Amino acid sequence: MLIDDVTIKVHAGNGGKGMVTFSKIPGALGPTGGSGGNGGNIYFVGVSSLDALKQFRFKKVVDAQNGENGKGQCLDGANAESLFLLAPVGTVIHNLTTGQDIEIIKVGEPVLVAQGGKGGKGNYLFRSSTNTTPMQSQPGLKGEEFDLRLELKMIADVGFIGLPNVGKSSLLKELTNADPKVSNYPFTTLEPNLGVYYDLILADIPGLIEGASEGKGLGIKFLRHVERTKILFHFISAEAEDVVADYKTIMEELGKYNKTLLEKPEYLFLSKSDNVDEKEVEKKVKKLKKINENIVPISIYDDATLEEVKKILNKLIKQKQEGKF
Repeated sequence: MLIDDVTIKVHAGNGGKGMVTFSKIPGALGPTGGSGGNGGNIYFVGVSSLDALKQFRFKKVVDAQNGENGKGQCLDGANAESLFLLAPVGTVIHNLTTGQDIEIIKVGEPVLVAQGGKGGKGNYLFRSSTNTTPMQSQPGLKGEEFDLRLELKMIADVGFIGLPNVGKSSLLKELTNADPKVSNYPFTTLEPNLGVYYDLILADIPGLIEGASEGKGLGIKFLRHVERTKILFHFISAEAEDVVADYKTIMEELGKYNKTLLEKPEYLFLSKSDNVDEKEVEKKVKKLKKINENIVPISIYDDATLEEVKKILNKLIKQKQEGKF
């Protein structure tokens, strides 16, 4: 089960309190209270795994360690270690307390979300020529505490979209080492699958249906993942009675959710072309060509059509390397 939207509470560590002590050594009876250590910070670190947010399925409260209290003999308390939490690249951290949003965009780069409290001063630091026996110290400051909503919006170069059971997962399996569940019934894909084709990240977005933008079927749960894909591979089954209607169904749902999705570069694929006769394939390709000239009939059982897909992907790899998308 993919966890891609979860709300948690984070509490950075509190600072340790300062100490009030005095030396017992004759002739050196001054203050010796050490300061408290700083509380632990909380960071998120980007990873490539989509499963990273599963750690918060049941654990909704995250606490960093507090700083140690100050000690005698001018010994400061130890600073608490920072806490590093993992989140998939593409996660948007919505701070529900402050209204600030932070996005994780790089693997391995830490993002600070809660600052630990500063440790309080011990009485040694309050000594002066007019106050040789200071009795004051400071408590440690509290660490920051926030309610965070973690929303995963996948970042992929190419997003596979289409109605359920149009062969998206099968093609991803043929092109990459991904191992999505594949069966001949709707909603086989219940969570996004990622695969890597050389320098390209390919994302199989679960099947959308009419009314998805209003919550029907799998609803808007996966529409947000389409937002971060740079190029769309739109799959339409050759078995469909009305391929144009199927195309319009998906595009209308994308537009209702976010009109900018309609501006993304798009390639059309008439999938499962091996299941209908050649004349019918030609007829349906001709209809779709009026919508988008980048239409290619494909079958995972036809090496020639798979090569056509690879040619497109190889061209996109070159464009990516040239910084054109």
